[in-house]
Amino acid sequence: MQPGQPKRKLRPLGILALIVILAAGVLTAINASRNWRATAAAKRLKNPVPPTAGAIAAGKQAYGEHCRSCHGEKGDGRGEKAGELSVAPGDFTDGQAMRRRTDGELFWQITRGRLPMPAFEDKLSDEKRWQLVDYIRTFADKSSAATPAAPLTSLLQAPRRLPSCPAPSGCRSF
Repeated sequence: MQPGQPKRKLRPLGILALIVILAAGVLTAINASRNWRATAAAKRLKNPVPPTAGAIAAGKQAYGEHCRSCHGEKGDGRGEKAGELSVAPGDFTDGQAMRRRTDGELFWQITRGRLPMPAFEDKLSDEKRWQLVDYIRTFADKSSAATPAAPLTSLLQAPRRLPSCPAPSGCRSF
C-alpha cells in the first residue's frame, strides 16, 4: 500500500458524513419552521390582562402598527403584504380554530414568531403582547356574531324512504 492510499478512502466517507450532517440540519430547520406548536407550559399560561375596553384598544393600536399589514384589517390573513409572504398569515376570524388555541399559545406565538413573522419578545412588552391576544380574540367574536345560528328546524331530518320497503307508497323512517 502506498502512504497516500488510506487518505483517499477516507475522503469519500468524510464527504458523505458532511452531506448527512447538512441534510439533517436542513430537515431540522424545515421542521422547526413548520412546527409552530407552543409548549405545554405556554399553552397553560393565563392571560393576566382582562379583555377590558382599554386593553382591547391598546391591542388594536399595537395590531395596527405591527400586524395589520400581513394579517389584514379584518384579521382574515389578507393584509396588503400577505401575498409577498412564503407562509400565509393566520386567519383570526376562524372561530373554530381560535377556540382551539389558548391565550397562552397565542402569546407564545407572538413572542417567538416564525418566519416570516418576526418575534415580538424584544419589540413589545409582555403587557402589550397580552393586549394583542385580547384584541386578536375580537376577530373571531365578530365572525361568530355575523354568522346567524341555524334555525332549529334545520336540525330535524326529513323523513326518508327505506330502500328495502315492500309497500308501494313507500315506508318512511323517522
